Amino acid sequence: MPAMGVVDALEQNSVEAAHTAPYYFFGKDPTFALSCAIPFGMNSRQLTAWMYHGNGLELTREFYAEHNIVNFPCGNSGVQMGGWFRKEINTAEDIRGLKIRIGGLPGRVIEKLGGIPQNIAGGEVYQALEKGVIDAAEWVGPYDDLRLGFYKVAPYYYYPGWWEGSVGLDLLVNKKAYDALSPHYKDIVSAASTYAHLDMQAKYDARNPDALKELVGKGAKILPFSKEVLDASFKASEELYAELNESNPRWRKIFTDYRAFQKDSILWFRFAEARFDQYMQSVKL
Repeated sequence: MPAMGVVDALEQNSVEAAHTAPYYFFGKDPTFALSCAIPFGMNSRQLTAWMYHGNGLELTREFYAEHNIVNFPCGNSGVQMGGWFRKEINTAEDIRGLKIRIGGLPGRVIEKLGGIPQNIAGGEVYQALEKGVIDAAEWVGPYDDLRLGFYKVAPYYYYPGWWEGSVGLDLLVNKKAYDALSPHYKDIVSAASTYAHLDMQAKYDARNPDALKELVGKGAKILPFSKEVLDASFKASEELYAELNESNPRWRKIFTDYRAFQKDSILWFRFAEARFDQYMQSVKL
């Protein structure tokens, strides 16, 4: 089954379950992205907290019920890298005219910055970069990117992926099939999904450091996006959210709660997590 067809299949009772990144279905309704990733959204711990102990799961399940689906958090890759570029990006103006492999909500932001988003399947990205069909591409992070060899054709590897402060994956279950399960089996589905959710983040955190070092050894140039680029991207993202709040009541209902939770989480992380991390990154172990 095509990856982009699973929500339609679940709605139509053609399949019983699917494991996917819900932001793929942005074209169907941007609201799908809120349990997955949005530009300048929550990091993985914040998103997990919102889903399990905020209103995230309740609100997204209300939305998914309209599509005959019951959703479960089932994985997170953590904050992603900002992608591979054939040339350096120093200012927001440098994005203008670039053909970038990126889609969904981030693609809408890139358009506001004057870039040209391209939807290209993962298996075709390397060839497109090599031939100059595109100028840049975002994928995931060091562990996944290393295996695809992007460093050979686009050496500038930027961070952070402001469009994916974390990427939450979901187990989506057809509601009719789920309702037919006994309470015992429903608990099993929930427990297995939660284990997979935590395990994926742990694997990425364990594997990305070595992969990043290997990429540097192969010549990748690891560079931060400038504050100017981040500020321009944030401004464009906020403009997009204002447009969606105005046009999409489903989005507005969930995003309002999402953003309120995010603001409180950032305040807490600022006083504890961020300061601790900043200090530990400044000392020699």
